[in-house]
Formats: sequence, C-alpha cells, structure tokens
Amino acid sequence: MRIRLAHSPDPDDAFMFYGLACGAVDPGPYRFEHILDDIQTLNERALRGEYEVTAISVHAYPYVRDRYVLTACGSSMGDNYGPMVVARRPLRLEQLRGATIAVPGRMTTAYLVLQLALGKDAFTPRVTLFDRIPEEVAAGRVDAGLLIHEGQLTYERAGLKLVLELGVWWQQRTGLPLPLGGNALRRDLGPEHGAALTRIIRASIRYGLEHRAAAVRYALQFGRGLDEPLADRFVGMYVNEWTLDYGERGRAAVRRLLAEGAAAGLVPDAGEIDFID
Repeated sequence: MRIRLAHSPDPDDAFMFYGLACGAVDPGPYRFEHILDDIQTLNERALRGEYEVTAISVHAYPYVRDRYVLTACGSSMGDNYGPMVVARRPLRLEQLRGATIAVPGRMTTAYLVLQLALGKDAFTPRVTLFDRIPEEVAAGRVDAGLLIHEGQLTYERAGLKLVLELGVWWQQRTGLPLPLGGNALRRDLGPEHGAALTRIIRASIRYGLEHRAAAVRYALQFGRGLDEPLADRFVGMYVNEWTLDYGERGRAAVRRLLAEGAAAGLVPDAGEIDFID
C-alpha cells in the first residue's frame, strides 16, 4: 500500500524519518514515498487532503480536522524557545505594531502566535520564503522578520537583533510549551491503518534518537548553513521526548493554543481535538 509521507526539507523532519529512509525501521505492509516541501505548501495541500500522512502546522489543524487526525507522535514543541522576530536594530514589542513583518506563511503556527502577541491586524504581514527572511530584513525591505527553522540559530550572522522569542512569550503567559507542528493522518485510512502508521512513525523517531550521530549526519544535508554541531543543536530542540509523544501537557498546549486562536477570531473553533496512538 503506497503511503505518501510529506514533510518539510529541514533537519528536524529529516532526523525524524531517518529510520524509515535508511531502511532500519520495518515499513510493514506499506511502501513509503517521501515528499518534501515547505510547511506552508504542506498546509495548503492538507486543505485538499492530498497526502495520506503529512506534516502540518498546529495553526492549520482547525482547517483540516475533518480530513486529518493528529498522531500522538511527531510533534515539534518549543519548550521555552521557538520562532523569533528579528530586526536590524533592537526594538520593543510595542514597536512592532504597525510594522511590516516578513512571515513564512499565513498558516504557520509562528504567524498565529505573533498575532496573539501583537493583536489581530496589528501589523502588515509580507509572506516570504522562510529562508529568504533574514536577507529581506537585513536589506531593509521589511521592518522585521519572523524566523522559523534554522534561522533561529543563524540570524546573528546577518547582523540582526532579537526582538521577541515566541516560545518564551507563550511559556511566560501559559506555563506550557509552544506546539508548532505535528504529523497528521488522513482519516479515510481508518483506525487500523492509522494506529499501524503511528507505530511505524514513532519507531522511526525512536531509531533516530537512539542513533543520534548517524541521524544528524543524514539530517545535515537538509540544514542550510548549519555545520554538524549546529545541526545537532537544532535537531535537539525539536526532536526529543515531546516528539515521541505529546503527553498530557503537550496535548493541553495544543488545545490551549487553538482555543486562544479561536477566541481571538484567528482560526475556526477546532472542537474536540483527538490524537491517534
């Protein structure tokens, strides 16, 4: 049975699926086809239900919940860290109101949380490919930029200054980690395939964690501008015990974020959020 497994071309996702990609994890009765694309594109394709298994932003879940269910594994959590707003000079949070900010996509979780922090319609977003954002900020074409992926570790190379770290803002406000992304299974696969695929994905995550050096070397090919120590650090931020299972605290974080987004008029009400295990 062909399963299209869609994820972003980034070190953390590559690390997560190393066990499957290198053949160390038994794929069972499935033939996995790895499809790589940026997270905003994956969110948009999830709206159409294109792939059987896909990475999505937590922000996107309310829009696709009728088609997809979240797996209990595969999450990317920012535990007192996460996406960053940077600028050419130090700014206070209130100085971002009214600013033009480069964002990596309107369905990314980073964009949702920035709206919660600043207020709906408090700034002008300019959708920009995520790896071009530091360049746009440094060149002065936008007032600030919202960084995801490895840009969180490399922005200082471009002479940029940190204005706001969204994971810290969220933790101080809620006491919870910031749930950024997860894996979702198409509901029409049914519960039996859903449970089996979740077990295989978790096995791949566990294999990477247990064979960290090899998995990091594999993931390094997807790390733009990262050397091996930085790639290892980045992977450690987003592939860890949270990735093996959200746990009750992680699930509470997803529910809290989407409830706050709905209350602010930023996302539809997601209703009951279920996780397949």
